[in-house]
Amino acid sequence: MRVLICGGGQVGALTARRLIREGNEVTILDPKASRCNELETTLDAHVVQGSASRIKSMQKAGVADAEMVIAVTDHDEVNLLACLIAQAEAPDCIKVARIRTHEVDEWRRLAEKSGIKLDLVIHPEEELAKKIMRVIRLPGVSDIREFAGGQIRLFGMTIERDSWLAGRTLMDLRQENPPENSLVALVFRGREVIVPHGGVRLEVGDEIYVVATRGNLLDVVEFMGLKRTVKLERVFILGGKQLAITCAELLEAKGTSVKLFERDAARSARIAEILDKTVVLHADGTDQRILEEENIDGVDAFLSITNDDEDNIIAALLARRLGARKVVTLINRLNYLPLAHRLGVNTTVSPRVAAVDRILQFVRKGRVLTVSTFREEEAEAIELVATEASKYVGRPLRDLKFPRGAIVGAIVRPDGEAIVPSGQVEIQPGDRVLFFTLETVVPELESAFLVEPGKA
Repeated sequence: MRVLICGGGQVGALTARRLIREGNEVTILDPKASRCNELETTLDAHVVQGSASRIKSMQKAGVADAEMVIAVTDHDEVNLLACLIAQAEAPDCIKVARIRTHEVDEWRRLAEKSGIKLDLVIHPEEELAKKIMRVIRLPGVSDIREFAGGQIRLFGMTIERDSWLAGRTLMDLRQENPPENSLVALVFRGREVIVPHGGVRLEVGDEIYVVATRGNLLDVVEFMGLKRTVKLERVFILGGKQLAITCAELLEAKGTSVKLFERDAARSARIAEILDKTVVLHADGTDQRILEEENIDGVDAFLSITNDDEDNIIAALLARRLGARKVVTLINRLNYLPLAHRLGVNTTVSPRVAAVDRILQFVRKGRVLTVSTFREEEAEAIELVATEASKYVGRPLRDLKFPRGAIVGAIVRPDGEAIVPSGQVEIQPGDRVLFFTLETVVPELESAFLVEPGKA
């Protein structure tokens, strides 16, 4: 597929790298000469300097021949103009736009009314707000992801020194009678990614991801030694951008007492007009004295979600030391994610990762339903629909040879039955199959899963 990516920032570059690896022909359009030079030296892509809001630049980048245009510049208006130009120059191309304004629904409506076909609108803040709401009620859980329409849940946690899991193998865990339909699917140990087998021994500091179903999630969380869901009485929010406002609104609707810290006086006043019950403080939420004065000790959750990664990390570490039960941190720069984890900031959200995951899910062929990326692209959860032609249909899992570094984490039958499978389970046509895999073997896995038997 010929893909034109408008915007060579972190999202554009990461998307390009993945699409190139999967055999697509990629062109990147970016206005900065220095960034274009950097992209040319790191990616096997055609790089063009110019603005996606200019017709001649888009023409120079080959918009007329593009089969897909992905507009992910830092400016909503440029992304929308790029899609408008693409519609005029290549009416049949697929158009994807990232829009970060709170007016995203109005823009969707206006685009439809104006005849501009946007095949996918990405609004990362919506995805991040949903993710934050899922995770903040579980103190020891660092991440929760949903698959198969919410039938399958995946949660992350860190093995602490006092955890009963430390030093035990996965086989040991199975002998402790865990809840049915549960599985340790991924282990992150420093920079190493392990797709585990029964002999893997868990170590202090490991970050693990555990599969559960919607019905047994809390039982699995409790089995792993973590606390069950708590009622959110008090939440502190650091930051006054759209994500912070959205989270405050969602928490207000649940009856939670919310305090929001914003340094800018004018912004604080504006937020106070928008929110009904949240206490908006014109104050520095990274200041220990202020946090103590506002009684941070024992607060159910502290959300550090400003646009400044350094402030977010510092505030998260401070809040945890001052007694916050749960800390969630927004990380914008992808290269800061491993740093945050090494510092002990385990619950992180990233708008860039959310955008890339959504794009990859949309772009990929082969009936891919969801794509979820872990860390710095090191591993993926990928949900595929099995067809009658699928190579792996109709045989017990124990008899199948999956690519090294890939396991089946869950199967959801067409009737809605969710299974975390054992070796004797067979994949059937129409099943939604969730694989956990190293990123490097994703193309091989997709090809093998979907290949016709006669071509295997």
